[in-house]
Amino acid sequence: MSLIEIEIVICAPIERVFDLSRSVDAHQDSTRQTGERAVAGVTSGLLDLGDQVTWQATHLGVRQRLTTRIVELRRPHYFCDSMVSGAFRGFDHEHHFSVLGSGTLVRDRFNFESPGGPLGKLADALFLKRYMRGFLEARSVVIKEIAESDGWRMYLRDGH
Repeated sequence: MSLIEIEIVICAPIERVFDLSRSVDAHQDSTRQTGERAVAGVTSGLLDLGDQVTWQATHLGVRQRLTTRIVELRRPHYFCDSMVSGAFRGFDHEHHFSVLGSGTLVRDRFNFESPGGPLGKLADALFLKRYMRGFLEARSVVIKEIAESDGWRMYLRDGH
């Protein structure tokens, strides 16, 4: 298994950041570079415990589908989505949120295993881990931009 950990500080209330991070619509807008879109399961709004979504995107020049399920959720501090089916052998993506001054510290832990045994491990070392880190960091920056501006109002209704 490969582990990627990233952190970002977002100058917005924890509830807003948590909800934006589980918004299907914000996810699609934060992953425009891969054309990611929800094609089955929950395709709009906020994901909740037990919800499943199938994403379609182009990664590394290959169009693919990936289905995930929210397996744990403790609003506004934590949720975890796990792969149900897709290109990886498996993954768990943990999202941790904590109050930091007047903002929110977001910690992502993405633990994944590539298919292909030894060849998959080689791919991880050569490029996949770096690619996934860049993908997750880029998504975090867009969530930060949305949360710190009035843009969050497009995704959330309850004023967080």
